[in-house]
Amino acid sequence: MSEATVRRYTAVSLFSGAGGFCEGARLAGFQVEAAVEIDRFAAVTYRGNFPETPLYEGDVASFLKPGRPEWEAERHRFEGVEAGGIDLVFGGPPCQGYSQIGTRDLDDPRNSLYGEFVRVLRSLQPRVFIMENVPNMLMLSRGIFRDRVLAAFRRAGYKNVAVRVIAATDFGVPQLRKRVIFFGLRDDVALPCTPGEWADKVLLNEKRPATTVGQAIGDLPQAVSHGACLPYPEAGPHNWIRDELRLDIDGTYYTSEYKLGRAGGLKLHNHHTKEIQQRRKDLIALLEPGMKGDSLPEGVWNGLRPEKWRRLHPDRPAYTILAQMHRDLSEWVHPDYERWITVREAARLQSFHDGFIFLSSEWQQLKQIGNAVPPLLGRVAALIAMTALQQLDGANTAVEPPLAELALPLGA
Repeated sequence: MSEATVRRYTAVSLFSGAGGFCEGARLAGFQVEAAVEIDRFAAVTYRGNFPETPLYEGDVASFLKPGRPEWEAERHRFEGVEAGGIDLVFGGPPCQGYSQIGTRDLDDPRNSLYGEFVRVLRSLQPRVFIMENVPNMLMLSRGIFRDRVLAAFRRAGYKNVAVRVIAATDFGVPQLRKRVIFFGLRDDVALPCTPGEWADKVLLNEKRPATTVGQAIGDLPQAVSHGACLPYPEAGPHNWIRDELRLDIDGTYYTSEYKLGRAGGLKLHNHHTKEIQQRRKDLIALLEPGMKGDSLPEGVWNGLRPEKWRRLHPDRPAYTILAQMHRDLSEWVHPDYERWITVREAARLQSFHDGFIFLSSEWQQLKQIGNAVPPLLGRVAALIAMTALQQLDGANTAVEPPLAELALPLGA
């Protein structure tokens, strides 16, 4: 049997946010050569967790744009990012224009940002790409944006594109969340089956039993830190998702050594939450796990917005974690305690391990988490691309470990 060829697979991340999708891509084996993010607060968190990845902090419309002053000032940091040198382009254009809870406005300017994804795709010509968004993108105005996106991919040289809706709960994420992914191949390469069949095979192989709120956060303490770190809590009973996220236990994908290195030691970061008034404590004390405002006694709830008050159920996945948490956490009441969930608990419900540290203000941290692609969901999406690349390169191709293994602890 011939010795395996070891290959380094490279990627460029667009609309990177705090880095949830990048974390998933690293888990799948990709070396992220460049990331692009315009939000300065998310960029702080990204740099803290991906010190080895050059980050272009600015408008994606100027990325790889010769002649644009902002790009010319930064291009020396991205010399390896060029056509023929990148295997994967991935990312999720902002989804608020398509989302069920967003504007659903055909003229929302964010709806056209997929065009920048396609422009970068055309410029770099990777063999594969992954673009993700909300499922409503497929349905808005009878699929007009789905058709526009697919037509743009075809013009860029990617006519072989699969579209799949995937559920986070199918891949170990303790949260009800669905996303649509577009998986495409450059026109001059081909798999032994359609891209859709390839994606379906990978997704089926990677399925895991659903995990719950209690399994994910049941070991975290009632007390919160108000910004400081806390001593690391005891693990309690083992389960798959808790072992994956805790610093002191080897998981299926993460080693304890790796997570501890990222955290800078055995300590609990980000276990803080918004202040809560006593009258609100009294109100949520009447909520049973899994119930919402319309279950409250007459005279306690005013009959408006039943979803404003919702207590998570410990034996079920969480409701969808949303960016609006930074304004109002009343839809995410802790299953056992009379308080909102903490930043760290929200991060765990998104499948971020405890070594991934969120920076900037609490308000911004919650927004970053809500906007993120869950890393375990990002991993399976990126794995579709990774296995396709390995197939294209030959079955005997091994993947060089990502540079993430060399990442410095926060603050080093």
